[in-house]
Parts: sequence; C-alpha cells; structure tokens
Amino acid sequence: MEPGIKEFFKRLATSIAIFILWVAINMTIGIKYKYALFSDHIGIGNIIFYVWLILSFIALVIFYIKLWKKPIENLHDDP
Repeated sequence: MEPGIKEFFKRLATSIAIFILWVAINMTIGIKYKYALFSDHIGIGNIIFYVWLILSFIALVIFYIKLWKKPIENLHDDP
C-alpha cells in the first residue's frame, strides 16, 4: 500500500476511535450516573457534566484540526 494512503487510513482510524471513546465516556457519565438528566432541579453535578461536555468537545475539535491540518505526503492523483 502506498505511504500516503496508509497515513490517510491511520488518521481516519484514529479519528473514529477517539470519537467513539469520547462518546462512550460522556454517555457513561451522563446517562448511567444521571448527570445528563434533570430531575427536579439543576444540580451541581449537572453543571459540572455539561461544562465538561463542552470543554471536552472543544478539545476534540482542536485535536481533529491539528491531526488533519498536516499535509499527507505522497498523496496525489497522478496515474
């Protein structure tokens, strides 16, 4: 396999794996421990969870931008 294609698939697999890990962590904390749900009122646990959710999402987006911003060498359309 060409090195450029190999690097592309490596970045793609990394992106998917990190996203699945991020979703699994946030769903576990939010749904299993009921921090994503509001019962009678908004508690401190809900606020901390949603702040964490927003900050970790921003960190995820920054990670993706840094990962995909670097050019992939040896990736071209020449026959």
